[in-house]
Amino acid sequence: MRIALVAPLAEAVPPKLYGGTERVVSWLCEELVRQGHDVTLFASAESVTSAEFAPCAPRSLRLAGIKDHIGSTLAMLRAVRKRAHEFDVIHFHVDLLPNALFQDIADKCLMTLHGRLDLPDALPLYEAYPEMPLVSISLSQRRPMPKSANWLATINHGLPKQVCPFNREGGDYLAFLGRISPEKRPDRAIEIAKLAGVKLRIAAKVDEADRKYFKTTIEPMLDHPLIEFIGEVNESQKSEFLGNARALLFPIDWPEPFGLVMIESMSAGTPVIAWRNGSVPEVVTDGVSGVIVESIDEAVLAVEAVAKLSRSGVRAEFEKRFTVERMARDYVDAYRRLLGRGALKDYASALAAAQPVRAPLAAAPFGAGQDCAVAPGGMLQTPLAPAAAERAAWSEGAAKTGRFTSSL
Repeated sequence: MRIALVAPLAEAVPPKLYGGTERVVSWLCEELVRQGHDVTLFASAESVTSAEFAPCAPRSLRLAGIKDHIGSTLAMLRAVRKRAHEFDVIHFHVDLLPNALFQDIADKCLMTLHGRLDLPDALPLYEAYPEMPLVSISLSQRRPMPKSANWLATINHGLPKQVCPFNREGGDYLAFLGRISPEKRPDRAIEIAKLAGVKLRIAAKVDEADRKYFKTTIEPMLDHPLIEFIGEVNESQKSEFLGNARALLFPIDWPEPFGLVMIESMSAGTPVIAWRNGSVPEVVTDGVSGVIVESIDEAVLAVEAVAKLSRSGVRAEFEKRFTVERMARDYVDAYRRLLGRGALKDYASALAAAQPVRAPLAAAPFGAGQDCAVAPGGMLQTPLAPAAAERAAWSEGAAKTGRFTSSL
């Protein structure tokens, strides 16, 4: 299958430091190539991939200090549009803009929504451009969207098994990993650690937008012997950081669309203590891969409870549900369903333009006396109302081949 993956330009693919979406795109891209697909990656020039590469910005925009990404993203989408005929599927990992720019070829496009959808800003666009097939990364992510949203699938993230290797022993500290922001609630993590009497290590970046929050709320809380602020870590540092922890604290206060760090922690065998919010109940199996809580007091109790969980069991849950192989299989299935939709649409359009005739005995491939379609050129084709089994065969053929190879 010829697949275009269109990544955000904020970070390289994979990112050098923080960047969950770009990391997922990289994992998916490499696995699709490994499975034998013809993949082209549109991303910033610092990216590294085994796919065909189409660089669309000289440097990742965040590290280049560029705050407004619209101009660079529009230029990339223009490049994708010029090459659209080369691909069976165009898979966007940037949102909003492709809805308007690719609506006329939406039957070969899909868009994975990686961010929160509960803010009202973007909802009018999804209502105005319902053509674009959408993929959610959790079922909870879908809730705020309009009924007209064109959902194709829900596909949870997955990652390669070796990214965060299994650590059978773990360690004695609690880990907080990600981004310092009010909705991530690092203040809760600090409070939990102090009340539980367990060391907390914080590996997190501070965006400029959250600098004031960090300075006024979090930094004063760091002056404590149990609290250590490390700052932003790279990929190799992250796996060690998670693997040597007793548990990951995920004390979110927002409708988290997925929470990649949870499955990274599970991959290392480290259980997760997470607030019941957003995707958490879909990702964490309570009592197996972690403990789901709803208060500070419950979280403090969970610090002791997770010590009784089997780290091998946590890793097994990851391998069963959140590997990159499973994620890639799910996306290939979605691509086939997408192409099947397009093929059936082509079929229906051709039948609508055809003239019904009564087929003679010798000419009717489906039997005499049935209404058949005659194309403008006069070729006798399928019945106008084929049996259910025949319709299913058409659908299956579309899913496998991407388009019907008939004379329609």
